Amino acid sequence: MIGSPEKYDFSKVVEILREGGTILYPTDTIWGIGCDATNPRAVEKIYKIKERMSQKSLIILVENVEMLSRYVEDVPELALDLITSVSDPLTVIYPKARKLAKNVTGEDGTIAIRIPNEPFCQELIRSFGKPITSTSANVSGAPNPLSYRQISADIKNAVDYVVKVNQHTINRPKPSTIVRINNAGEIQILRN
Repeated sequence: MIGSPEKYDFSKVVEILREGGTILYPTDTIWGIGCDATNPRAVEKIYKIKERMSQKSLIILVENVEMLSRYVEDVPELALDLITSVSDPLTVIYPKARKLAKNVTGEDGTIAIRIPNEPFCQELIRSFGKPITSTSANVSGAPNPLSYRQISADIKNAVDYVVKVNQHTINRPKPSTIVRINNAGEIQILRN
């Protein structure tokens, strides 16, 4: 890994996020565009950068189950089982989001959350202390970039800060699996 979390200075990224800025950063899946998921103005910037309708909710990243439980009303036991047993990146859609920007959640109050199992993302979220949005680094409808090089210059220029880690590697060339646990306690796979 180029630039381990121990060697990376997170202070500039955290400063940008705290000021309501946007970042381009490597996630546990593909490169993403991130911001403070509790700041509605920052979230609005993400929609503008992606040319995406704000009716579509965003995925957010949290550090661990403790942080997760601060931003949803209830974490079902089945979700905890999935989080701890699935090794590939997994995003779970939870009902009743709280303490988040309204424009980051679905119209029905749901929120898609992933706990990344990747040192850089873990340290970034820990340093910031709040959830960070994670949406693919492309204009809505365009193919997901598989590497930093494939991200358009328009996206790179539109964000407030580009993280200098992992620009020459591909962590995982596809987005996370997305599941929802319905009211009957059954798992619905929405994206695999």
